[in-house]
Amino acid sequence: MRVGIVCPYSFDVPGGVQFHVRDLAEHFIGQGHEVSVLAPADSETALPEYVVSAGRATAVRYNGSVARLNFGPVSAAKVNRWLDHGEFDVLHLHEPVTPSISVLALMAADGPIVATFHTSMLRSRTMQTAYPIVRPSLEKISGRIAVSEDARRTVTTHVGGDAVVIPNGVYVDRFEHARRRAQWTGTPTRPTIAFLGRMGEPRKGLPVLAAALPAVLDAVPGLRVLVAGPGDPAEVTEGMPDRVVAAMEFLGAVSDEDKAVLLASADVYVAPNTGGESFGIILIEAMSAGACVLASDLSAFWRVLDGGTAGALFRNEDPEDLAASLLTLLAEPDRRRRLATAGQARARQFDWSVVADRIMAVYETVIEGRMAARQGARTGWTRLLRGGDR
Repeated sequence: MRVGIVCPYSFDVPGGVQFHVRDLAEHFIGQGHEVSVLAPADSETALPEYVVSAGRATAVRYNGSVARLNFGPVSAAKVNRWLDHGEFDVLHLHEPVTPSISVLALMAADGPIVATFHTSMLRSRTMQTAYPIVRPSLEKISGRIAVSEDARRTVTTHVGGDAVVIPNGVYVDRFEHARRRAQWTGTPTRPTIAFLGRMGEPRKGLPVLAAALPAVLDAVPGLRVLVAGPGDPAEVTEGMPDRVVAAMEFLGAVSDEDKAVLLASADVYVAPNTGGESFGIILIEAMSAGACVLASDLSAFWRVLDGGTAGALFRNEDPEDLAASLLTLLAEPDRRRRLATAGQARARQFDWSVVADRIMAVYETVIEGRMAARQGARTGWTRLLRGGDR
């Protein structure tokens, strides 16, 4: 099968949608399918051979974050050339109502089209502004996928219609086989917790974690907080108490391999995100690595952690509850092990071997539907020429 996938967000900066597109493409290529991905990227960015650059992206504030997108006539020309060259059996668009090359591809394309909605926003000015522009083209979409119930609710609220829920995927084995690294592994008196994310984005929750740390350090003065992700430590720690800053070890952006090792090494992975999350891919990665997860009780995280059976939850944006929950986990290694074991078992449901098969089933359904529609049209035209049934 020839599959075209459009990623609206730039491959210059790592992100959940980019990782989803990358891993899905590589899984299908491994199965023998021909896959081409169109995504924004700077000219100097090293891209996999299956990725075609749609040109440099511009930073735009979107969904509480900064998204790197491109749009306009130059981008439209590149989209059209890619579509003409690809002759795809199915076109898979990600975030088709975000003003981006996904919208341009939706407007230009014809044939079987599948769209995946990642965003969880019940109120969105950007989406409300873009919707009238893309509304006529949305009827072309034959198969709609939402990565979570929260993303599905966004579809039904803002876009109309419905979508089948198929979660993000993870290569579980890659994380499950990660080995601990001594420098990141805690001890009873110096346990380690890990935070991964763009530290400068408030919605990733580092300020909430920092506000919880004084109470935790009172009880566990040797605690080490391993912070991985892009951002300027001097900026994000400004105004924090000295002992909180001293407890933090900033690792910068880490490779996929080091991310898996970090998650496997920490006593607890903390996800203090405050909102804007439709799924929680990092939770699945942490669970796959055998980490004990402690996350804010966002509805998306609650579902991933199966209501708290595959990881612990605390009240969103409540530093006191975060501190109390973290101290309980640090004091109870048996509970940490039970949660980690349950999390690792649950993570198997999100392995790409499961998720990709469900996405391929959607592809096959829309292709078959398109063929049936064409056959029906030909039959109707033949009957008209013959004067109808006799």
